[in-house]
Amino acid sequence: MVIDKPAGATSNAVLQRAKRLFFANKAGHSGSLDPLATGVLPLCFGEATKFAQFLLDADKEYYATMCFGQSRDTGDSEGEIVAECDASALTQKDLERTLTRYRGAIQQVPPMYSALKQNGKPLYELARQGIEVEREAREVHIFEFELLAFRPGKLAEMDCKVRCSKGTYIRSLAEDIGRDVKTGGHLSALRRSQAGPFRLEQALDLDKLEAERGEQRAEVLDAYLLPVDSAVKELAALELPANSAFYFSQGQAVMDGEVYRHGEEGDMVRVFDDAGEFLGLGEITDEGCIAPRRLMAN
Repeated sequence: MVIDKPAGATSNAVLQRAKRLFFANKAGHSGSLDPLATGVLPLCFGEATKFAQFLLDADKEYYATMCFGQSRDTGDSEGEIVAECDASALTQKDLERTLTRYRGAIQQVPPMYSALKQNGKPLYELARQGIEVEREAREVHIFEFELLAFRPGKLAEMDCKVRCSKGTYIRSLAEDIGRDVKTGGHLSALRRSQAGPFRLEQALDLDKLEAERGEQRAEVLDAYLLPVDSAVKELAALELPANSAFYFSQGQAVMDGEVYRHGEEGDMVRVFDDAGEFLGLGEITDEGCIAPRRLMAN
């Protein structure tokens, strides 16, 4: 399912509320959002958690507001101000010109206030202790970076849309652009509008779900749960006859004469039996076989 995460809540807090609401034994979220951020937060329950990695690896889309003329230690509006500068001279043309450097493949240094780990410790824990460690720049891809609105002033603001690859930090974009235009900058608002195949239009309000369930059993909300293969629905679908489906479900690679109609060697496909039941993910091998990679429990 997809939740519209409210501002101020951690992704894990939202996950725990949903887990209790749906009485799920096992649950996980697919790509956390900072407390400041709102929007698309895919949640996986039960067997669906096996496919959460595909959402973590998926491209994302955001609508952001970046503030110029002020730098903060966290890179967003929740942090302490560390530097200020009058940004009145900053123009929309200045920003448009700067954004061209941030489209396509770019190198980005992850922020200290992030969940990346150093010797087993999240960087944000070190940052809170006043410790800063060297981080290696990583390549990320910005597929679209569009300036939607500009508000000039001592503290200037830019509304923008960003479509990007996994691992892109929008806070770091705000800081880097602020550095380039010599005003400093930070992220003041962020809303994720898409994560992989899931869009904001599908996202549900957790407060409304809790009110709808009330004192009833969790099953009254089952209609809001998406099919298990929703996270990977962009992959081709392959149906196996009953005999092949049985062996595939037992973890064995099976031959399929139609396999190359669905992709090439190394491609992943969704595998179903002849009754339409989702069996898991398989990989096309060089021998025209489908090898199991992620299986549903029998």
